[in-house]
Amino acid sequence: MKLMQLFINNQAVNRTTRIEQSGREATVYLYDIIGEDWAGGVSAREFVPMLAALDVDTIHLRINSPGGDVFDGRTIATALAQHPARVVAHIDGQAASAATYVALAADEVEIAEGGFFMIHQAWTIAIGNADEFQKTVDLLRKVDASIAADYQRKTGKDEKQIVDWMAATTWFTAEEAVEFGFVDRIAPGQKAAKNQWNLAAYGNAPAALTNPETDPEPAIDREALERRLSLLEMIAP
Repeated sequence: MKLMQLFINNQAVNRTTRIEQSGREATVYLYDIIGEDWAGGVSAREFVPMLAALDVDTIHLRINSPGGDVFDGRTIATALAQHPARVVAHIDGQAASAATYVALAADEVEIAEGGFFMIHQAWTIAIGNADEFQKTVDLLRKVDASIAADYQRKTGKDEKQIVDWMAATTWFTAEEAVEFGFVDRIAPGQKAAKNQWNLAAYGNAPAALTNPETDPEPAIDREALERRLSLLEMIAP
């Protein structure tokens, strides 16, 4: 439900995912929710072929994203890590949830002053009986372990610290993201873009990043739920 609420709360936001190329460099703008839904978003199915088509030496990945679908995020991160170009991630505003491990797939990561970096445990949507729900729980544990390993490799922090941060849904300021090793540096002279995202779906979100008075009530879209269930069935052992 939280992932659905994130999509619903941000239907009116002006979002974009696009690529601009100049010579041997390309700039990829990921200013969107990760994962395709009835309210929009960018899917791995859309993003990965666009990335693969880039024959450049350097990719500047500009991120202002509240995150989104864990499986799309992992797929996009893998594609970035495997691309032969040098990838530099620039967090221009928010990198939350799935957007964080997309950013960490880059060779370098910088964040604008006033930006936020948020990590948490994986979410998904499941439909079915107790056995099917248990399979989903087991799958999410594996996803959490994979994500935590990425954070550990980047930060050098021990597993318990990373797991505790994820369990607590931890929001890091730009300075804290650098201090704890998630990000390499604060972008010199760059202020974070004015926040356009409603992040009330997440726990512990700073007040400046939520707009609870205008949060619509989450609605259930049966077709969307069934699409996500199909994805889980394809991935689950």
